[in-house]
Amino acid sequence: MIEYVLWAALALLAIASVVPSRPRAQRILGAWGWALFGVHWGLQPLKYMAIDDYFNVGLTAVVALFCFFMAYCMLRGSDRDTLNRATAATAIGGLVYFMFAETTLNRLIISLVTDQTLWAMWMLKIPAGRLDWNIITLNGYRVEIVLACTAIESMALFIGTIFGVNAPAKRILAAFAVSVPVIYILNLVRNVFIIAAYGLGWFGTAEQSFYIAHAVVAKIGSTIALFIIAYAVLRILPELFLLIDGVFQLIQVQVRHLIGGHNAG
Repeated sequence: MIEYVLWAALALLAIASVVPSRPRAQRILGAWGWALFGVHWGLQPLKYMAIDDYFNVGLTAVVALFCFFMAYCMLRGSDRDTLNRATAATAIGGLVYFMFAETTLNRLIISLVTDQTLWAMWMLKIPAGRLDWNIITLNGYRVEIVLACTAIESMALFIGTIFGVNAPAKRILAAFAVSVPVIYILNLVRNVFIIAAYGLGWFGTAEQSFYIAHAVVAKIGSTIALFIIAYAVLRILPELFLLIDGVFQLIQVQVRHLIGGHNAG
């Protein structure tokens, strides 16, 4: 049931992003798409509460509220250009991510990343082995490669925002080149570093080494890398900054409208 809601939302957002010549149909389709996307995200906090992951509880709740807000803006017909671009970016990024997260492509990308991580370790003369299709071993320690280890979330985000803006194809492809392939390669480096640190005990015991490598060094490094990549993309595609600024302005205008309407009542 939840999967049907997700795919219906993405389909409606995709259709809405390609029918700008029909404003009324676009508003209705887009509003339904954003609303259903909000329903999808609104159901996610229950999953995270079950594992006491309260950061993601809050994050998914905020995303759900944002989706409902965008549905409201679509119905009002506010700032059509910003809404069209935001809808297109969300449809593209969402389709890319969920095709890997919710279909058999999940196994394909995990297997590919596992193969390439293992190959990179062999090239560096690190004696890693393979226990299963997505499990790498080193010095008797096992690491399972899961979807989060593929960086598909970050790549889908950049793909959606890059191809969702209206800019010359040459600059769009340049922005893609400095982001998605770079993220993919850096993620392989991250995987190799974490597995090597864990299996070889670079930071003390195996458990200490895994925590420091995964939760400290890799997270800080990934955050810095994504900021640098985002800066490079914005330099190539200033239209992306205009889209982000447009969304913030849309939020400000609608919040003022709601507050003003409430006070007037």
